[in-house]
Amino acid sequence: MKAMGHRPEPRFVRTAALLADPTRARMLALLLGGEHRTAGELARGAGVTPQAATSQLAQLEGAGLIRVRKQGRHKYFALADAEVAHALEALSLVTERDDVTTRWRRPAYQPLKYARRCYGHLAGELGVAQLHMLLTQGLLRESPNGFVPTESGEAWLRRLGLPQPMTGARLAYRCMDWSERQDHLAGTLAIALLDHYVKRDWLRASTSDRALRVTPVGEAQLLPMLEG
Repeated sequence: MKAMGHRPEPRFVRTAALLADPTRARMLALLLGGEHRTAGELARGAGVTPQAATSQLAQLEGAGLIRVRKQGRHKYFALADAEVAHALEALSLVTERDDVTTRWRRPAYQPLKYARRCYGHLAGELGVAQLHMLLTQGLLRESPNGFVPTESGEAWLRRLGLPQPMTGARLAYRCMDWSERQDHLAGTLAIALLDHYVKRDWLRASTSDRALRVTPVGEAQLLPMLEG
């Protein structure tokens, strides 16, 4: 009988092993919001010492899951790119699909379910509401690469105060929402919109997770626009 030859392991085995560690998983979850964070911030969020965080971050960087940006004496960490973010969101969809309704009713999950960052764009109930509003009001139309603003959409963006023109293959496209199981808007347009909401103090980011809180100004200006 002929002996079986060596079969190489799938390339994702190493990545899966890295994600299986709770400390590294917590760090990646913190970075999923799309913001740059220091090693100290990630250490506190993961509940480990700065020394332990440095070792874990080096492994994640070596695997191409995160990137580091040096500014003066400081280092800032972020996810490597949108593909890593989408892979993590997809894993969340798979692993949390059991009894998902009950899970998202828990008080600790409610802020994340309502509004959160998903690699720089708005997700959760408000993210789904935003895409629904843009489509039902005819501000976006389907294109081969996702969405593009209509004439009405371009006028709406100008009134909102966003820079023009906004173009590109990754301008606007669907992203399946982890908690809502419906699409929200992703892409450079979605990132610009969320950045605009934060700058206007309609939404405020949490320092401990990806949740976004609606401010009193946001309740008066943002919610009627998204949910009206």
